[in-house]
Amino acid sequence: MTKPASPLLREMIKLFLLFLMGGMIYFAIEIAFKGDSHVSMFIVGGMAFLLIGGINNYLDYGMPLVWQMLCSAVIITFLELVSGLVVNVWLGLGVWDYSNIPLNFMGQICPRFFLIWYFLSLAGIFLDDFFRYRMFGEKKPHYVLLRRRKISVADGVR
Repeated sequence: MTKPASPLLREMIKLFLLFLMGGMIYFAIEIAFKGDSHVSMFIVGGMAFLLIGGINNYLDYGMPLVWQMLCSAVIITFLELVSGLVVNVWLGLGVWDYSNIPLNFMGQICPRFFLIWYFLSLAGIFLDDFFRYRMFGEKKPHYVLLRRRKISVADGVR
């Protein structure tokens, strides 16, 4: 198969494939832990995967992992809130209800799942980087655990 000539088309295809992978992974996680899922979770998973990957690919590759994970958990929780308000509240489909979990917000999000997404996002970060490196030939990922290493002039340009 030949590569598309247009860089924009290549980027769109890459993002579409990453969206599909993220959607399938998120859907599979839901099936594994809840026993069922909904098509809206496929969409949320695809969007979350793209946004999580975008943190270090389009914003700041040197961001420490703990901050990437925090940003990722916020992104996923926000996407679940928006999709929950649309799917569960507005459309009344009742895909999930966290009303019985302490500190929930409108039965759509809660701190327990925020924490779960925080730790699961590490796998999402690594998978996105792996796919981008192995499948799309992007630069090899590198990680900073807690804080950015200061680069001095003696270190040279990297």
